[in-house]
Amino acid sequence: MRLGEHTITVLTDGGVQLHPLHWFPDSVWDDWSAPGASPLDGTGHIPAPITALLVEHRDRSLLIDSGYGAHSVAAEDTIATIGGLYGGQLPAELARHGREGADVDTVAFTHLHDDHVGWAFGAGPDAPRLFSRATFVASAAEWATGEHRAGEAVTRAVDPGEEFFPGVRAWATPGHTNGHTAYVISAGGRRLIAFGDVFHVPDQIARPGWTCAMDALPEQAVRTRHAMVAELIRPDTLAFATHFPAGPLGQVRARGGIPRWTALDA
Repeated sequence: MRLGEHTITVLTDGGVQLHPLHWFPDSVWDDWSAPGASPLDGTGHIPAPITALLVEHRDRSLLIDSGYGAHSVAAEDTIATIGGLYGGQLPAELARHGREGADVDTVAFTHLHDDHVGWAFGAGPDAPRLFSRATFVASAAEWATGEHRAGEAVTRAVDPGEEFFPGVRAWATPGHTNGHTAYVISAGGRRLIAFGDVFHVPDQIARPGWTCAMDALPEQAVRTRHAMVAELIRPDTLAFATHFPAGPLGQVRARGGIPRWTALDA
């Protein structure tokens, strides 16, 4: 899609199965059979994509998050909150859109979990370094976790509110991790918020008070979700949802007084 002078492209790297009751312990099975609920697959999991967002402006390219990498883990080898987990498609997705990793000059991470940094850190034992000239960006609090080593890559901390790429600013959204950051792209009279793992499924938009078992700071995460819903519902606001099975680009509108996610291709 076009947003002013920016071109926005969703790239899919892989997917993960989320166990609804383990991932969202406040939910019950009836929540997942209600009209409009995220669909479950044959194993009772929510099939969630792992995506990244390519933002192009003139001769520059930004990638928000970098997928899981060239890995695949079977459901029996993961933890109770998830089933199968796989990646590996991102280089082909870039190529399909006429790009390669060397074209990306900035990679901005919402946070440093494996399914968001895979092709930047530990893409796979035989995988080449994909982003050979990119600067890696995350919040200072996120870099402070020390979970990933940058190797030869150039890294820097981004401050809340800082415009680090044309038309793109960082927004501190702690909760899922202490240093979790959303990115706001403003252009053409509209804005698009890439909110990372503030929400994992569309059901949370209407239920921001649901706790998530994987949130490092659960109470802060609830406050962040409420604040995010208030922003998403404002006019001329779109969003990029990394893991939404109903479509990763969309908007939030109130229906019957309840905020609901609508995918742009729905």
